[in-house]
Amino acid sequence: MRSPFRTMLARDVSLVCLADGIVGLSFGALTVAGGLPVWVPVLMSLLVFAGGAQFSAVGVLLGGGTPIAAAATGLLLNARHVPFGFAVADVLGKLRFAGAHLIVDESVAFTLAQSDPARRRAAFWASGLSLFVVWNLCVLAGTLVGRAIGNTDALGLDAAYPAVLLALVLPALRDRGTRRAALLGGAIALATTPFLPAGLPVLAALVGLVIA
Repeated sequence: MRSPFRTMLARDVSLVCLADGIVGLSFGALTVAGGLPVWVPVLMSLLVFAGGAQFSAVGVLLGGGTPIAAAATGLLLNARHVPFGFAVADVLGKLRFAGAHLIVDESVAFTLAQSDPARRRAAFWASGLSLFVVWNLCVLAGTLVGRAIGNTDALGLDAAYPAVLLALVLPALRDRGTRRAALLGGAIALATTPFLPAGLPVLAALVGLVIA
């Protein structure tokens, strides 16, 4: 008989996979419809596996930026994974290299929600592996969709990723301290957006966490 924890974990991971799958579809479709070859989003998803960085890098490329600028933007956004790695280091064990590739916002959130070591490990690997498989399959499917429909703007696929991020953040805002840090960070990001290159306002928002 499955334990209540495993049942709840399977349910929650499935829901997040569903949401991320939709985002993966939109990423694949937008990339190919923008004129990039199919192998770009597929290979990027396998090697990078970070939705925000992938969307930003492709946005730079489609906007006429160089591959170096696209890579720098992705690296800036993924800088937040450094503290994430310290936060979940205890669950990686001997599989640190493979586990590091699965460190994304969602897998870290699932892990930090647990205090028991065994549950932390189960939450990390279950969510990380599931998201990796679903994301890559949906990105591949999205490339086929993008080639078929051509005009992805008509479907509003570009709104899928920020919508999922908002859904993930909302439950955490019940805590007053978290809400204060988020508001400060958001205000800083908005204030610096007109003056800083893409990606840097997100990092500047971390100042809100320090202040709060």
